[in-house]
Amino acid sequence: MSTATPSTAAQAAEILTDVRSPGGRRSGRKLGRKAMRSHYPTWFFIPALVLYAVFFAIPSLSSFYFSLTRWSLFDAQFIGFANYVQFFQDPQLYTSFIHTLVYAVLTSGAKVIIGFFLALLLTSAVVGRGYLRAVVFFPVLLSTIGVGILWKALLDPFHGLVNGVLGFFGLPQPGWFTDPNLALYTIAGVDIWKGVGIATLIFMAGIVAIPGEFFEAARMDGASGWRILREITIPLSRGATATVVILSLIGGLRSFDIIWATTGGGPGFTSDVLASVIYKQYQAGFYGLSTAGNVVLFLVVTIIMVPLSYFLNRKQVEL
Repeated sequence: MSTATPSTAAQAAEILTDVRSPGGRRSGRKLGRKAMRSHYPTWFFIPALVLYAVFFAIPSLSSFYFSLTRWSLFDAQFIGFANYVQFFQDPQLYTSFIHTLVYAVLTSGAKVIIGFFLALLLTSAVVGRGYLRAVVFFPVLLSTIGVGILWKALLDPFHGLVNGVLGFFGLPQPGWFTDPNLALYTIAGVDIWKGVGIATLIFMAGIVAIPGEFFEAARMDGASGWRILREITIPLSRGATATVVILSLIGGLRSFDIIWATTGGGPGFTSDVLASVIYKQYQAGFYGLSTAGNVVLFLVVTIIMVPLSYFLNRKQVEL
């Protein structure tokens, strides 16, 4: 039963008549544009903006200032670029920078390749697909420090399970984390084991999003599995590929926790990266110096990732 009064109904009819008339359509468009210009939706951004400013923008800007000081918890003395000069005079800086690049390229490249082929497997009609998906993703849920401690125990050169199995079959038993030639690559392997689940998940989402009609049409035309992979799956998964490359490369350039949990940058300095060198400076009480190192690391990541991100996204648009 309607509750509208005659006057209300008359007003509604008058409004409809105005809107339907040529002049009314123009006024309706004006009302629509005015509503779009309303500041009401802007208020919903304020909580996120406050959190972003408090927990990211302000600390980031403060770190740029404190990198120019010799500071402690109680005072700060402005010294200009002396921290940066001292940081770049560190004899371990060059080797740690090379280690950082090698580690980042190795881990990100392996995650892209392994994650893509695991995603192909786990989106096909393989037996036990749900169980295999859980197994692949499970390491992502573990604490990074816990993963480091776990693999440090498994790869112990004297009492570890891995070397015990190798010794049982008469195979060499390397010092995975104690050999200077193996330490960095062993840590990279642990990082790949832990992080490949995220890459696989992203690739699975990209592959599932490809319309099935493309595959059906290719099969009807007699295309082989390799041709379908090369001309349909890989090109149409480029967005997922770009995401995995960017995320894994940023993670590799900033990696610290798993390195510190396994070797602490050793043996010697053979597995030190920029982040571990910065942390050691902080441990030694050189707070301004370590802050300058963090700024340098931020700039390194930005200089590498901004052009790469632009290149990958441009290729995706051109496709």
